[in-house]
Amino acid sequence: MKPLQRILHFAKPHQKHLYLSIFFNILYSVLNIFSVATMLPILGLMFGTMERIDTTKEPVYSRKFADFFDHAKDWVYYKIQLSIDNYGAVKVLAMLCAITAFAFLLRNIFRYLGAFLLVNYRVGITKDLRTAMYDKFLKLPVSFFTEKRKGDMMSRISNDISAVEGGIMGALVDVVNSPFMIISSLITLFILSPKLTMFSLLVFPVMGWLISAVGKSLKKQATSAQEELGNLFSLVDETLKSSKVIKIFNADKILKNRFNTTTDNWRRHAIGMSQRREMASPMSEFLGSVTILLITWFAGVQILNEKSMDPETFLVFIAMFFQILEPAKKLSNAFSSIQGGLASLDRVSEVLDYDIKVEQVPNPKPISDLKEKIEFKNIGFHYDPDNVILKDFSLTIPKGKTVALVGQSGSGKTTVANLLARFYDVKEGEILIDGTNIKELHLEQYRHLLGMVTQESVLFNDSVYNNILMGRPDASKEEVIAASKIANADLFISQFPEGYDTNIGDDGGKLSGGQKQRVSIARAVLKNPPIMILDEATSALDTESERLVQDALEHMMENRTSLVIAHRLSTIQKADLIVVMERGNIVEQGTHSELFDKNGVYRKLVDLQNFG
Repeated sequence: MKPLQRILHFAKPHQKHLYLSIFFNILYSVLNIFSVATMLPILGLMFGTMERIDTTKEPVYSRKFADFFDHAKDWVYYKIQLSIDNYGAVKVLAMLCAITAFAFLLRNIFRYLGAFLLVNYRVGITKDLRTAMYDKFLKLPVSFFTEKRKGDMMSRISNDISAVEGGIMGALVDVVNSPFMIISSLITLFILSPKLTMFSLLVFPVMGWLISAVGKSLKKQATSAQEELGNLFSLVDETLKSSKVIKIFNADKILKNRFNTTTDNWRRHAIGMSQRREMASPMSEFLGSVTILLITWFAGVQILNEKSMDPETFLVFIAMFFQILEPAKKLSNAFSSIQGGLASLDRVSEVLDYDIKVEQVPNPKPISDLKEKIEFKNIGFHYDPDNVILKDFSLTIPKGKTVALVGQSGSGKTTVANLLARFYDVKEGEILIDGTNIKELHLEQYRHLLGMVTQESVLFNDSVYNNILMGRPDASKEEVIAASKIANADLFISQFPEGYDTNIGDDGGKLSGGQKQRVSIARAVLKNPPIMILDEATSALDTESERLVQDALEHMMENRTSLVIAHRLSTIQKADLIVVMERGNIVEQGTHSELFDKNGVYRKLVDLQNFG
């Protein structure tokens, strides 16, 4: 989607604010002309240059559009002359000043309302844009986050969208306001002096061309600056999560150098971007000053030599021309800001337009339970075509059975689990649930059938209760406690001062490894899925914690279809089927006793772990 189309797409729900803003800005422009135009008779009265109008007959309109403005001026001066004859010049002057002050008041009220509504428009679009990006984060496949740095994604949803708001949406206020001001002021200038107006407009194309040149170079610098900011966020994210490793290896100098390099690059690009952005304002101001001086010279010739212009007309003309300069300068600055914002919008669009490789088919088949079996039929998978992970992998897991995958690191065990969970889609072959390809199933309904406990417990900075409740948000507190008891977690949770309401900190940092794992198991138990995936759920635990967790896992796997990936072979002796893998292929399969007696690859793995 093109940048302009994207903004228009997100702008649709907020169009009422834009239309109301345009309405108030039109009123503001009309009153702007009126408030300045009322200065003409005031100045005429003050300088004594206003000629007496014949009040014996009212001005007659010829019904021609070309004569409309002249007739309006004659009619106003006719009414002013009548008022002077009746009340005196001083009282009329006071009345004109009061009318002008009221016009200025209304003008600024309408200006505020127009700007306020545009702020609602801008903030509404920004909020929807940020929400859309977060929604996309939730839908993106796991592969996306293995390719992209998390810090860069944080930068895009925070800094880049803020830059879009400040650069594009912020400039939108001036893009909407300024044209109305410029057009209405130009009309008034042509009425006052067509010849002087034509002369004053000669410099505007030059101004526009120069500002455009600055804006084009601004986008390139803005892109580089935002990329470096993404690198900085990634580095900070890694630093916060790796403090122990950094300290034990005295790696602070290395990371400090990386941080300094990144911030120096960002500083260079940010300064370059600011230099070009700030150049737009003084450039337009200088060109405006030159224009005013040229107008003054040209008008002076008409006043002094040709006597074709009154002094008060010239003063009002200059005042009105200044009314053009400010919106023109804002408009030129807005285009420069938009160029900078477009660079950030491109980075946001890259995420929003990312092709979701794991997609749901248009008319997916519903699924509510596993009835018979899970089948892997001739599966092939790779991240890189030169590095095949699985090839011709076939396996059947009957309902209610526990199948364990064992083998050395890199043999493809975790990949099998990821494919079953549809974190990735197979390159070859198919995975069947009761004879139906999982690609044809309703993805959300299918994942309702799955539970997963991984080696690294993924917990959120929230209470123990809410972390477990994520397994089934509509569960009662009694059900949460029952799940915790099955997971051997209720005992330590109950000992916390705040019990289940205890906050466990960022990534569950206030809990031990075994405690985090048991909370994860409680979450999976509460979900009560028919299919359970256990990916090395006990490999990172000490012996006592492993015993408690293993006991919890065995309770959880009762009467459940389970796929278990294990390094510690002592944890899978009771599995119905053990599959031994090497380099993406199945080399052996059978029960623990069958494989042990076979004296093959599995027996060697057992002997290495010293148990029999």
